[in-house]
Amino acid sequence: MEPSSDRDGPTLGRDALAYADTLYNLARHLAGNAADAEDLVQDTYRRAIQAANQFTPGSNLKAWLLRILRNTFISSYRRQRHNPTVGGLDTVDSNAQGLAHEEWLQGDVELHRLRHVVGEEIERALMTLSDDARTVILLDLEGLTEVEVAHVVGCAVGTVKSRLARARAALRLQLKDYGKKDNT
Repeated sequence: MEPSSDRDGPTLGRDALAYADTLYNLARHLAGNAADAEDLVQDTYRRAIQAANQFTPGSNLKAWLLRILRNTFISSYRRQRHNPTVGGLDTVDSNAQGLAHEEWLQGDVELHRLRHVVGEEIERALMTLSDDARTVILLDLEGLTEVEVAHVVGCAVGTVKSRLARARAALRLQLKDYGKKDNT
């Protein structure tokens, strides 16, 4: 989706908003929590607007934004890994999040329970992967081609293919018994 051919900062910003959910999904898995993911997406948009003149009209805006997000995450991670104060109490009201999620499911309690269990298993498996492996899996799930993923993560297409293969194999291994669990 490339709605505008004129790429000044405000126009690019409006066009980039179409990818907010995609950016947040990747940020959530990279950062590990909602608050840091929101900050990461906000930083990504700020950097994209500041670098609007570097965007090549006609190229893939989604891939460009995802690359900025990934690079922003890596820079932040490198700065924070030596900071002994990183972490702290989780201030998110999990009960409020649960209520919002149930409204989205329109009161279907069984469906909510099933999605919760399945989501936790898959989330746990995804979080055991390295950042690079998790990133290529999530970008693949977002529908990016291997060439686009390679552009986002800054490596060769062959590297993306091997990372995808290894990450998928690791997920299969971790989730192999998932369907075999006894429901008694």
